[in-house]
Amino acid sequence: MNRIMRTLLGVTATAGIVALAVPVLGTAANASPTSPADINSTSHAHDLRQAQPFLFNYTFNGHLKIAGGNFTIDRRVFLVVKYDTGRTAFSKWEIAHPHPVTPGGAVYVETTIAAPCAGSNNGYARAYDEATRTWSPRLPVSICQRID
Repeated sequence: MNRIMRTLLGVTATAGIVALAVPVLGTAANASPTSPADINSTSHAHDLRQAQPFLFNYTFNGHLKIAGGNFTIDRRVFLVVKYDTGRTAFSKWEIAHPHPVTPGGAVYVETTIAAPCAGSNNGYARAYDEATRTWSPRLPVSICQRID
């Protein structure tokens, strides 16, 4: 019995050493790029890209709420809502946090803009991920003011 166990353990240990040695003996193709110039279309550069940030909107507490995902977790995101003319209606810095439903770092910002709003979209929202220096695509929104 001991002889069988020693034989099995010896074979297993030898197979483990061979398996560990194979990557070391492989080509340099497995090596990480050392500079941005080393990354080309044949490398795994597409695996390193972060998904593009996105935004969506909804009404909450009588206000327009802007939310989005795929931002850098625990980093600053600048949210801005502008009229189509370029005039800013609302802006705020927010920290992106993990969220159980929204992928990547998520932001949920309640604006001071009244909602729901009758009429067509007369503005847009965008968010800037400070860590990646990436803007989200424009999200068309309706901007209105309450008349009380």
